[in-house]
Parts: sequence; C-alpha cells; structure tokens
Amino acid sequence: MRFEDAVKDPPQKEEVTRPVAVKSAELPIPARRSRSNPEPRWLMPVLDVVLVLVAFVLAYVARYEYTIFRPVLEINRADFLPYLPYALLYAGVLYLNYNSSGLYRNVRGRSLIEETYMIASGVATGIVILLALFFLFQPLVFSRLMLLYVAVLTIVLLAGARMIRRMIHAQLRARGIGVQRVLIVGVGEVGQAVLRSMIARKELGYYPVGYVDDNPDRGNVDLGRVKGLGNLENLRSTIRKYHVDLVVITLPWSHHDRIMSLVHSARRARAEVRIVPDVFQLNLRQVQVETLDGIPLLGVDGEATLEGTNRVIKRVIDIGLILLALPLLVVIFGVTALAIWLESGGPIFYTARRVGENGREFDMVKFRSMIPDADRYRQQLVEASGDDPRHPKIKNDPRITRVGAFIRATSIDELPQLFNVLMGQMSLVGPRPPTPDEVALYEPWHMQRLQTIPGITGLWQVSGRSEIPFDEMCLLDIYYIENWSVRLDLQILFMTVPYVLLRRGAY
Repeated sequence: MRFEDAVKDPPQKEEVTRPVAVKSAELPIPARRSRSNPEPRWLMPVLDVVLVLVAFVLAYVARYEYTIFRPVLEINRADFLPYLPYALLYAGVLYLNYNSSGLYRNVRGRSLIEETYMIASGVATGIVILLALFFLFQPLVFSRLMLLYVAVLTIVLLAGARMIRRMIHAQLRARGIGVQRVLIVGVGEVGQAVLRSMIARKELGYYPVGYVDDNPDRGNVDLGRVKGLGNLENLRSTIRKYHVDLVVITLPWSHHDRIMSLVHSARRARAEVRIVPDVFQLNLRQVQVETLDGIPLLGVDGEATLEGTNRVIKRVIDIGLILLALPLLVVIFGVTALAIWLESGGPIFYTARRVGENGREFDMVKFRSMIPDADRYRQQLVEASGDDPRHPKIKNDPRITRVGAFIRATSIDELPQLFNVLMGQMSLVGPRPPTPDEVALYEPWHMQRLQTIPGITGLWQVSGRSEIPFDEMCLLDIYYIENWSVRLDLQILFMTVPYVLLRRGAY
C-alpha cells in the first residue's frame, strides 16, 4: 500500500480520546512457578567444605609436586596426611564464620563482590588461626607458602561456585522456578520505588502481580503492565486469587495500626510479609545508619548521585568510548549517508526538538529514516494507531523508507546522536529525551525522568524497548537516576549490544 493511501484512508478503529492511562499487556509470566527456593539449605555449606578440602589438596600439589615459586628441599618433603587435621579444622572455622556472618542466608540483591568480601574475610580469619596453631604446636610438617596457596585457592573456588550459582538461579528464574509473586500494598513514592527496583532487576526473582491502594486514582489504574487491583479491604482474597507469595507493605508509619492489621491478614493467607520503612520517602542509598550505644541514628545524604566528580567521570567515559570507536563510526556514517542519498535524495540527517536535563530543550540529530515531510502526518498516525501520545511507537509506519527500516531495526539511525553527546547535550547512557509535546502530557511524577542528562541507550532500551509501556519506562528511568554508577552504565552498554544485533523491540 502506498504511503499516501495509508494516510488518507487509515485503518478503521473506534474513536479514541486522549488517554490518561493506556491499557497494556501484562508482564510476561514465567511458564512455571515455584513458591519455594529450589536450593536446599545444606547445599552451599556442604559444597564449601568440599571446595575447602579441594583447595588444600591443590595447594599441596602446587607446593610439593610442582614447587611453584620456590623449590622444596628433599629433607622438607612431606605427605598430605599430616596436613589433613588442619584442613578439616580450617573448613570448620570457615563454616562457623560464614554461618555467623550471614553468607549462607538467602539474601536477594546481595552482590557477588559483597559475597567475595565475606569469603575473603573468613579465609583471613582461618589462615590466622592455622598460623597460630602451627606456632603453638610446632609440627614437623609446615609450609607458610602452602597456606598462601590455600588462601588464594579457597577464595577463587568459593567465589567461582557462587558465580556459577547465580547463573543457574538466573536460568531457573527465567523458567519460573524460585520466582516470588509479589503484591505491593500502597503505590505512593515508596511503593513506586519498590516497584521500579523489581522491574529493573529481574534477576532478583520478584514478579509484581500488581498493587493495592485505598486511593482509587491509583489503586484502580494500571502502572505500565503492572495491574491496579483495587483497595486494601479484600487483601486476603486478592492474595489467594493471584497466588501471591510475598506482600510488600509501603504505607507510611503513621498508619501503624493499619499496617499490623494487614500483616495479620497476609499471614493468615499464608503469604510472606515485608515492610518498607518510609524514611522521609528517601532511597535507602541516601541514608547512612550509625548507632549511639544501641540507638540507631539515620544520616541523610541529599546529594545527587550524578554531580561533581561522578559527572566528570561519566563525561570522560562518553568521550573516550566515542574516540575508541571513531574508525568504525567513520565507515558506518559514510555507507549510511550514501544509502539514504541514493534511495530518495533529500537531507541525510533529521533534527528534532527534544527536552533534556531539567527541561532544557535541544535539537537531537538522527539519520533520516522517513520521507522528508514525515512530521506533517505524525499526529494523524498517532491518533489512528491509538498509541499512548506520551510515548507513541507506531508499528508498520508507512512513512519509513526501505533504508530507514533497516537502519531503525539496527539502531544505526541513532548514531548521529553522538554529536549531541560530544556537545554535552546527551550521554551514551540515560533516559531517552522526549519531545515537548510529550512532556506537556506528563503527570508530576513523570517529570523525575528529566532530572538527569538524557542518553542514547538506557534501562528502558535493554528491557524491551518499544514493548515497554510509558509508565514502566518512567519507573526504569527513575531507578537509573537514583542508582547511577559507572558499573551500571557499563552494564547497560554491554547489554545494548545483543539487543541491537538481535533487533529486539525495534521498529
């Protein structure tokens, strides 16, 4: 069908008024679900003991068989058997240390770096105890260098086991095993913070089935693909109907009696309960906890995460990565510009007004992927499609050229935005910049996504791109702003590559 015909005679649909909240598909439910953790509690302690003994054996082989770093005189050679009691004692010390420090507790969200630190701390304690025993009993068999091997191998083996464990858990949760179905009680600022963390970090294994709130303007309106399930009165029936495993209560502490009543109702419905403290409705990363003779003191850090030195670091990373990719970029720019010109003539680039950090407007540059006068038909197509006007993504857009379809699917059309990055108007990673018309339709909480510099890619792009509804995109953007780090930026950049190559959610 020709473009002119598509515009003059768009597909017949019911008349659509400007939506306040757009109905969207539910979050994808895993094929299978499990209400309990599939991993036995004894597995990691037993595995650690085995790996500790393996570390001792490998250390013995490295020291006495391969004589790494330092030769062993014949007079100092020894069998492994005299070392065995010390190996068993070392394994016992590590078990007690890790059990008391909480390493064996199933804490979702704890990073591999934190676990490795706990492992290394326990190893240091165990090695010090072994050295003290060697000094006290003066055994005939004694090698300090071998203990160094033991320490290094223990950390490597135990940390490696946990890395493999995380990979296995991720695969199981993708199949619905070990995933907890979560109901959020209260969808104010704290509830939305919990929701966006669960959506942004799917590897934690939380599936938000929906939320309840006594405010009908919130409790009966879907937030992205997360369903509004009404008020708090029928909490027990809601838990049973949606097979809820975990209830997260985010109500203000001023509602203490109501909170306790909800806790009892959830427990009677056989659901686990967690309560989020509303510490001035702050992200807990902004709160420092100290104690004064057992009295908790909470310090509040109001400084934004992306200011000062952090902003300079982000800028250096942006420019550095562009310079590294410059030879490849020159080739891609040349080939793309030639293809656009040969197909339809006209301008190579397309500029559009966008809203950046703190509402400042700028001209964003892209490769032209549509016919030259495409903007004339945009409003008509948005109304015909019924898309959310705050974030319209029109499938099978008749304005797109053949070259344009390819460069949009591969995200090559986004590359000229690197000029905006060099000018300081954008970054490689950040929220996507909206148009002024889209911002005019924002609700107050949506404006939070404009509090940082926009980016070419971001959490939204690596979480589904065009398949993500607008409200859910805002939750992801706010999560990014509150939790920014160099590590998060690099993670998003690495995740962007397979999304681009596989053309996921791009049209």
